[in-house]
Amino acid sequence: MGETVIYQRKDGISYIHFNRPERYNALHIEMLKDLLDTVEKIEKNEDQVVIISGEGNAFCAGGDISIMSDLSDYDFFADIMDLIGAITCKLYMMPKIVISAIHGSVAGLGLSYALTADYVVAQENAKLGMLFISIGLAPDGGGHFLLKERLGTHQAKQFIWSLEQVDAVRAKKIGLVDQLTEERVVPQAVKLANKLLTAPLVSMLETKIMYHKNQERELKYYLEAEKQAQWKLRNTEDHKEGVQAFLEKRQPAFQGK
Repeated sequence: MGETVIYQRKDGISYIHFNRPERYNALHIEMLKDLLDTVEKIEKNEDQVVIISGEGNAFCAGGDISIMSDLSDYDFFADIMDLIGAITCKLYMMPKIVISAIHGSVAGLGLSYALTADYVVAQENAKLGMLFISIGLAPDGGGHFLLKERLGTHQAKQFIWSLEQVDAVRAKKIGLVDQLTEERVVPQAVKLANKLLTAPLVSMLETKIMYHKNQERELKYYLEAEKQAQWKLRNTEDHKEGVQAFLEKRQPAFQGK
């Protein structure tokens, strides 16, 4: 089995490639650990721009639903949620310019990680959605905070509650995507990165850290609140029905319980 996260460096740019293409880059526990290790390496290197992308036909389908059955013990569950949150914090506070390069589908935790970026670049046919509600859960990975930052609270609520994914053109109109491309997205992200490398990045990063440092406490509040909400929601009938419906490839029959 190959690396679940590929780390590369070239010409002042660090690359994070999600690498479970056979599962649309869904994040399982080992992949999350590999991702944290990669992010920590990038924190320490001299590159000033980071590009996050996915191998295969999708950016990231979110958390692998197979880990749900492994999270019945609260301490283990809390450790995984803390791991998820640590990755979010490191990406959000990264003292570099971060670019997400989205193609195919991005959902759930994958979307949370994409939205930690300073620039979100997407192919026009990409699809974005939180979709936690489809299995009776609420977003994690700081999704509540990151959506609120881009959409405002009211629109963030409605986006979270939606069972639909929006296309990248619509996502650009509402503020989830910064740049669109008809072409392959990684080369477009590289063009942006190279342009940034000729900009006064020290000045840009001062602005980023000023804003993000002020928001860090609020992000951590949401990460803790999401952890408690997920534990509570895991025991609901709607969550059990949502998971069962997903596994059986049918529409869930929720009862609000």
